[in-house]
Amino acid sequence: MKKFLITLGSLVVVLGVIIGLKGAQIASLLGFVGEMEKAGMPPTPVATAVAEAAKWEDSLRFTGTLRAVQGVMLTVEVGGKVTEIAVENGADAKEGELLIQLDTRTEQAELATEEAALRLSKLNLDRTRGLLEKRIISQSEYDGALAGYDESASRVERIKAVIAKKTIRAPFTGQAGIRLVNLGQTVRPGDELLPLQSNDPIYVEFAVPQTRLSRIEVGQKLRVTTEPTEPSAEGTITAINPVVDEASRTARVQGTLRNSDGHLRPGQFVGVDVIMPEEQEVVSIPESAVIAAAFGDSVFIVEEKDGKTVVRQQFVRLGAQRGDFVAVAKGLNPGDRVVSAGAFKLSNGATVTIDDAMQPEPDLAPDLDNS
Repeated sequence: MKKFLITLGSLVVVLGVIIGLKGAQIASLLGFVGEMEKAGMPPTPVATAVAEAAKWEDSLRFTGTLRAVQGVMLTVEVGGKVTEIAVENGADAKEGELLIQLDTRTEQAELATEEAALRLSKLNLDRTRGLLEKRIISQSEYDGALAGYDESASRVERIKAVIAKKTIRAPFTGQAGIRLVNLGQTVRPGDELLPLQSNDPIYVEFAVPQTRLSRIEVGQKLRVTTEPTEPSAEGTITAINPVVDEASRTARVQGTLRNSDGHLRPGQFVGVDVIMPEEQEVVSIPESAVIAAAFGDSVFIVEEKDGKTVVRQQFVRLGAQRGDFVAVAKGLNPGDRVVSAGAFKLSNGATVTIDDAMQPEPDLAPDLDNS
C-alpha cells in the first residue's frame, strides 16, 4: 500500500506540472489575442470590381459531332492486282483524278480485239445500208447486220466498264486519307482501298430536345468550339429533322460551317452555341469574385462602415459565363462593389484595403495569356 501511495503521489505531481505548463501557455495566448484585439487587426489588401448591368448575346448550348459534307471509303468492285497508287496519304484530290489503278492488261487486250470487231461490223453495216437503199438486199439482211454491230458495240462497252471499275478515281474533290492497300497487293471485290473526305464546308449535327425546338430555326447563326484554347468557328443552321425521335424526344439539327483552314475534322466532339436574335440583360462580375462552396456560391461586397472599409458575405445565384465574367441572376445589384482578388483570406465583417492593381483586367473574350 505504501508503494501504491508513493506511485499515485508521483503521478499527481507530474500531472500537476503538465497542467500548470499548459495553463500558462493558454493564458499567454489569450493575452496575446486580447492585445491584438485592442490594437486592431491590420486590413487585408484586396482588388475589387463593380457589378455592371450589361447586355449579353443569348444562346442555347448543345453538344454535337462534326460530319463531312461528302465522305466515302473507296472500295473495289472487281478484283485484281494494284499496279499504281497515284495519290499520297493525306493529299488533296480533285474530282476525276486517278487514285488507284488495278491491273487491266487482260481487259486492254480484249478491248483491242472487240474494237477491231466493232470496226468490221460498222463497215458491214454501212455496206448493207447502201445495198438496202438500192433494193439489192432484203430488210432482214440489213437488220442482221445492224444487230451484229450493236452486239459488237455492247461487248466493247462491257470491257470499258470493267476497266473503269479497275481504275479508281476521286468521285469528288476532297482529301485522301491513309491508304489501306499496297503496290502489288491483290484485292477482292468489296475490299477497302482509301478514305476520301470533303471537309470544306463541314456539317455539325446535334440533338435538340423537343422543349427547345420552338426556339430553333433554319438560318440561325451558331458557334462551334472544339477545345477551350482553340478558336471557334461560325456557321448557320441549314436543316432541322422534321421527325422527333420517340426514344430520346429530340430532333436532329444540322449546321454548315466554313472550314478553309481544315482545323475541323469529321467525327470531332464539339460544343454548339445557337445564337438567339434577342439579347439578355445581366448583372456581370469577374468570375474570380465568386467563392464556390458545397452550400452555395457567394461573394464579398465592399461597404463603408464606421469609417472603415469592410466586407459582407453575400450568397448569389449564378447564370451564364462569358470569358472572364459570370452573370449573377440573384443576390447583387448593379453598382455593388465586390472583392475580385484576395477573397479567400476574408471572413464576414473583415476590414480591407483596396488595391485594384493586384489582378489583370478581365475580358469578355480573353486570349490564351488571359484565359
